[in-house]
Amino acid sequence: MDEPIEMSLDPKDWSAFRRVAHEALNDALDFLETVRERPVWKPVPPEIRAQLLNEALPVDESPLETVYEQFRTRILPYATGNVHPRFFGWVHGAGQAGNIVAEMLAAAMNSNCGGRDHGAIYVEREVLGWCKQLFGFPSEASGLIVSGTSMANLVALGVARNARGPLRTSGVGQAADRLVAYTSVETHESIAKALEILGLGSCSLRKVPINRDATIDLSTLQQFIAEDKAAGLRPYCLIGCAGTVNTGAVDDLQELARISKTEDIWFHVDGAFGALCMLSEKLQHRLKGIEQADSLAFDFHKWAHVQYDAGCVLVRRADLHRAAYSMRPPYLQGLSRGLGAGQDWPCELGIELSRSFRALKIWFAFKEHGARKLGQLIERNCEQARYLAERVATKPELELLSPAYLNIVCFRVRAAGLDEKSLDQMNAEIVTDIQESGVAAPSTTRVHGRLAIRINITNHRTQFRDLDVLVNAVLKAFHSRLALRIPQLPDA
Repeated sequence: MDEPIEMSLDPKDWSAFRRVAHEALNDALDFLETVRERPVWKPVPPEIRAQLLNEALPVDESPLETVYEQFRTRILPYATGNVHPRFFGWVHGAGQAGNIVAEMLAAAMNSNCGGRDHGAIYVEREVLGWCKQLFGFPSEASGLIVSGTSMANLVALGVARNARGPLRTSGVGQAADRLVAYTSVETHESIAKALEILGLGSCSLRKVPINRDATIDLSTLQQFIAEDKAAGLRPYCLIGCAGTVNTGAVDDLQELARISKTEDIWFHVDGAFGALCMLSEKLQHRLKGIEQADSLAFDFHKWAHVQYDAGCVLVRRADLHRAAYSMRPPYLQGLSRGLGAGQDWPCELGIELSRSFRALKIWFAFKEHGARKLGQLIERNCEQARYLAERVATKPELELLSPAYLNIVCFRVRAAGLDEKSLDQMNAEIVTDIQESGVAAPSTTRVHGRLAIRINITNHRTQFRDLDVLVNAVLKAFHSRLALRIPQLPDA
């Protein structure tokens, strides 16, 4: 009888594999080291799109060298651009070189962090312990490393919903018609999406108006709660923002905590990027009250510069957290010893059973750089935002639409003879012009109804001179666009 053919996906020639792997690692390091020499962003050419979209399913093997060359030429040059120091468009972290090592090692281990007793689980618990210490949560609180704040919000609001009744077994049913949550109109859309997924519907979310400083109007909030109670509804959750996505404003978390306690409402904080201001001794006071939250969602892949994706949710009461998600079929029953040991598995605290070793890159980042340095970089980004706001204020062609509460600056160009609609169009065109030039990558939003050029600074590579480059690029694009419109303007 012939011996069966043994098959594996391991390299047939480990030496050749090492050569390609080392080349890829060197290219990855070059990609970061030379980031300033490249455009912030450039569009994927039509021919590259066609190659990526029209290729049939690969059936036969290809040498790793060939596969890597296709990546190097078709994919690597067309990244989002957030590693670049002049990526200002959205709240994306810049990543860090050390995390390349962490990601490589996590890939080699290929750990499933849904549960069981192995090293990766203890790394995640250690990282969560650091988070509880940072935010003033009790040591017995629970938490979970997730993909990002959108997932963290969903997990936390699921706990809040379940805490109001046995909805896991009975379903939301008519109970969903009575539960009401509250947050400001500036809150990220992931909150409404979470309520939709949880079966409560986005109509169960009361969006409270904001003050001139873009924080939630506390008086109107309390009025809404009183009206809903009088109507027989059940206020169950209040969501505060630690850094709104549009302007970076921080709600009065201390007062929201007081209202939540008085009204017996779950207090959740969406701190996607702003929560990490706790790393800074100079900025911590802005978040007073966050330590009283029943749950907190935030990202490491923003202001901690951990590679995507890496978010976190903390829940004050571990029993309520576990009650909302724990489900242990026979094949997942914990044992007293061996690989299957342990009772508190991460899969009992969220949606995913299959979970990657995200905690390792977070662990690397804090071990390599330390909390103090990460906090100092956050402080510098806020200083840079104030610098940019001051530069904008000195330019007669520019108008500041929102103060630099933290790290976000919203402004626009203005020109005599252009109505609001034309100004909106002009500013949108300028943003696109700058993106396509590769000089910088701003974005747009609306502040008090007006289209704004939105500049977010969440990047450890950004220097003050990069903001000068940005302002000059905006003015150059503005004057170029204005020159095209001059014949259309009325005579002076």
